Amino acid sequence: MSKKVIIVGSGIAGIASAIRMAVKGFQVEVFEANSYPGGKLSEIEIEGYRFDAGPSLFTLPEQVEELFRLAGKDPQDHFDYLKLPVACHYFWEDGTRIHAYADLDKFADEVESKLSASGNSIRKALEDSAFIYDHLSPLFMHRSLHKLDTWTNPQALKSYLKMGKLGIFSTMNEANEKLFGNPKLVQLFNRYATYNGSNPYETPATLNIIPHLEFNIGAFFPKKGMHDITQSLFKLSKELGVKYHFGEKVEEILVENGNAIGIRLGDQIHHGDLVINNMDMVNAYKTILKKQKQPKLLLNQPKSSSALIFYWGVKRNFAELDLHNIFFSDNYLEEFDHIFKRGTITSDPTVYVNITSVYKPDDAPEDSMNWFTMINVPNNQGQDWDKMVAEARKNIIHKLNRILKTDIESLIEVEEILDPRTIESKTSSAQGALYGNSSNNKFAAFLRHANYSSSIKNLYFCGGSVHPGGGIPLCLLSAKIMTEMVE
Repeated sequence: MSKKVIIVGSGIAGIASAIRMAVKGFQVEVFEANSYPGGKLSEIEIEGYRFDAGPSLFTLPEQVEELFRLAGKDPQDHFDYLKLPVACHYFWEDGTRIHAYADLDKFADEVESKLSASGNSIRKALEDSAFIYDHLSPLFMHRSLHKLDTWTNPQALKSYLKMGKLGIFSTMNEANEKLFGNPKLVQLFNRYATYNGSNPYETPATLNIIPHLEFNIGAFFPKKGMHDITQSLFKLSKELGVKYHFGEKVEEILVENGNAIGIRLGDQIHHGDLVINNMDMVNAYKTILKKQKQPKLLLNQPKSSSALIFYWGVKRNFAELDLHNIFFSDNYLEEFDHIFKRGTITSDPTVYVNITSVYKPDDAPEDSMNWFTMINVPNNQGQDWDKMVAEARKNIIHKLNRILKTDIESLIEVEEILDPRTIESKTSSAQGALYGNSSNNKFAAFLRHANYSSSIKNLYFCGGSVHPGGGIPLCLLSAKIMTEMVE
């Protein structure tokens, strides 16, 4: 009989791990506390409106396609997506509006005409971003940082000679201020720190790798919505024989003589030859691994930011809005100071509005739009969230009203709210932090849990709280790195 692997959690990395392990010939069973798969990558339906509940940006689609090809299937027969002609629409309080076109020349022309800034600075920024990606992605995104051969292979040795150009010794903001003469462009490119819940005034400029994914490679949209990533991969895994147990909360990963041997749910024991943990690493050690040696250094690292999301059904079409829209604050430094130092929300937050009905009209009733309205907020440290949510909602609406010259409140006909407390309870993310530990120092990449246990044999880890990090592509890569370690 084939060996059996047990996976705790059916987040996108858990599903990807299930596919990869099934392709390797393992018998795979997944145990999920929720009644649905996908973790954060789920959906909400309210009175004719459909919302992608979690991640809203899709990059590196080849990471999804690779899973179908591993299973001997043509991805185009099972998962369809399009490349966005405009990555994002940007709005400022003074009336400035920028379309970040996928076409680099158009984007450069837009910057020159709207900001009177050099279009060549955009080209230089994306060249630098590609340089960082080319040198660091083979090292940080596709290999374990916790294996010696990662640091001694020829690619790594080549990268050591370029350390000064990889942004390790300056912050993202310092690098962007040096490159751009226009404060709005600095703010636009500083925004990419939020893609992994970090602070651009503290995180290393290495994170300027992110614009390469969005512009040089491209931003995409699944034609059936982001939730189709979950649904298509979930379906694929079941076709490969993966068995799911929903509403089954694992209480303990069982360890015997230094080996992971299975899991416990109440008085039920399920044995396995391998156990893969897709649960948030911090909460896993606090609960299902609480009897085991605790990696205190990793557990005590500062956590990433969280999110406050309002799912609004808006009974009007706004022609000036696209799939991705950003309404910037006037004081970005103060906004991040509130998030990471004060544990509060500024009165003038940057607002992100994602509207999938722009590309998928059936996500909203006719002449309406589904607004996924989000701001970055601190993780949950016991704040008075009821008060903070109410104040933030008021400030968000006032900001959108000012910039769009409208009355949003009168147009909202359905609403649901997700805050750090509910993010933590629904996804087991410690403190509701979206990306596990923060990346607010140059050593952060090394302070993520490995994709395997150094003290427990046959115990592996995947997901956004371990290496290589959060976000859909990195979660999928964590599954790939992890399964390549399994013999």
